[in-house]
Amino acid sequence: MACSFYIPFSKSKEKFYVGHTCEEIQERIRKHNSNHKGFTGSEADWKLVFIENYPDKSSAYARERAVKSWKSKKKIEKLIKH
Repeated sequence: MACSFYIPFSKSKEKFYVGHTCEEIQERIRKHNSNHKGFTGSEADWKLVFIENYPDKSSAYARERAVKSWKSKKKIEKLIKH
């Protein structure tokens, strides 16, 4: 099953979200923009700014963990620009 590593950005929060999914990416972004508990639930302006596709869930999740380990907004911005 193909999966994706993705990064949406919220202008109102001035923050990125780093995640992975094996569902349709637009549906996943729609869920981020719905009113729910959790990091992305309080705002409804999440826009997809970066995506990488992977052949399976474990690869996409490994990429998510690697990028989260950076703990750096500047590194994420650099990734998005390239």
